[in-house]
Amino acid sequence: MPDQDIRTRARALYEARARRVPVPPFTDTDPSLGMEDGYAVQQELVRLLLADGDRVVGYKAGLTSAPMQEMFGVTTPDHGPVLASTVYEDGARVPISAFIAPKVEAEIVFRLGASLKGPGVTVEQARGAVAEVLAGLEIVDSRIEDWRIGLADTIADLASNGAVVLGRPLAPPAGADLRLTGMAFLRGGDLVATGAGAAALGDPYAVVAWLANTLGGHGVALEAGQLVMTGALHAAVPMRPGDTFVAEFDRLGSVTLHVDAA
Repeated sequence: MPDQDIRTRARALYEARARRVPVPPFTDTDPSLGMEDGYAVQQELVRLLLADGDRVVGYKAGLTSAPMQEMFGVTTPDHGPVLASTVYEDGARVPISAFIAPKVEAEIVFRLGASLKGPGVTVEQARGAVAEVLAGLEIVDSRIEDWRIGLADTIADLASNGAVVLGRPLAPPAGADLRLTGMAFLRGGDLVATGAGAAALGDPYAVVAWLANTLGGHGVALEAGQLVMTGALHAAVPMRPGDTFVAEFDRLGSVTLHVDAA
């Protein structure tokens, strides 16, 4: 993709984020756009956001489940940065006006205690680098009209990341197999979804290894203290004003999000 097109598309997403007005899918006008094009735009968009004073505090993986990969016709996840301005604590009241078309999904989140840089990072090495595990709620949002996203569109748009709400940090439970960690997801007290850790690439720690190896291929390391969001354990649920979402995880506790109208 020509540099000018990269800058133009990144600027369009930057303005869409600022004004809360979505843009048409880039793949509408150029269906040939692929994963590499999406990451080129993402990199430029991140540059614009960091110039405003934001910080990268971790990374999210998306498309970590087989059904989502099949939907996009890929065999690998995608990724995007987690920005400091988008991280909330458990019980936060988050204004729906901060988003365009938000949805909520529960996932397991890690905080690293040691850096990891691929290639060659194993799942066991990833496990050893994790210092904390947290119950998490990701608010996914799309700056692309009506969520009509192709692969390049969602990657360019920071992997459709909107925000994250983090539960209480815990040391990784001794002897626990996070693949088997169950989760119940409630909206307004009603059970709307369930899931288990294995939905995230078969093993949440495998997501950490995948991210370290993928980023390492571009000279980027996962650093100590950074967050790793390992991917949704269920289909995303639309977010509405007045909603309260709670995700209850086996052995990891719960995390709560309140949605305000303004």
